[in-house]
Amino acid sequence: MADDWFEKYPGLAFERRENGVLLMTINRPESFNATDGPMHKGLSRIWLDVEDDEDTRVVVVTGAGKAFSAGGDLDWIGGFVGDYDGVREIMKEAGDLVYNMLACPKVIISAINGVAVGAGLAIALMADISIMAEEARITDGHVNIGVSAGDHSNILWPLLCGLAKAKYYLLTAEFVDGKTADQIGLVSKSVPRAELLDEAFRVADKLATGSQDAIRFTKRSLNLWMQQAAPHFDASLAMEMLAFLGSDSAEGVAASREKRPPNFA
Repeated sequence: MADDWFEKYPGLAFERRENGVLLMTINRPESFNATDGPMHKGLSRIWLDVEDDEDTRVVVVTGAGKAFSAGGDLDWIGGFVGDYDGVREIMKEAGDLVYNMLACPKVIISAINGVAVGAGLAIALMADISIMAEEARITDGHVNIGVSAGDHSNILWPLLCGLAKAKYYLLTAEFVDGKTADQIGLVSKSVPRAELLDEAFRVADKLATGSQDAIRFTKRSLNLWMQQAAPHFDASLAMEMLAFLGSDSAEGVAASREKRPPNFA
């Protein structure tokens, strides 16, 4: 499969490394790698091309510059708040992102180098192995803009860190640093930022040179745990999208743009 499929994904950069490891970098550093419309659509579909790419065995995903991905671009989000047709399309993409990552047979490793929020956090945590810089900080953040947590958190957080921790962090939208995320089981492991990519590539090379059938079948069977939670995810996604049609989301986005606390009625 030629590398021309890379060009289908604006805002993403690719580098082929030894042993079939593909480095994928979220590459909008001027906006802290926030996801806009084209990138969001691309992140929902790229895993189909990864599956078909015979030269890729393992994917490592990271962010350019200081951030992994600072959530959704506010101009993009503001464009579909209150717009039924726009929200319907985003709902499909958000569902495809989660389900296509689950279904992709290749192992996905996230190297969480900096802040990760919203859709970017979905990529970071839906990865099969998540390695996070101790100094990095993550938050689901949805409630801060007046919508319910739905991108990925309902299908994943209770399974990773337990319902009590999931409720606390998803309801409060407090940030979690790498050490804490490691301690509560939200990520696979944390390391100092200076060691992050080296550790991600060490794990990637180990997996890429192992038995691909054994590794991929293990991923597939383990992901059945999350597949069982699909009804919970679908419900949470529908509730998130419903909230995008309400007044709180408009106020939440406006407050974020104006860098002030939101005034929810």
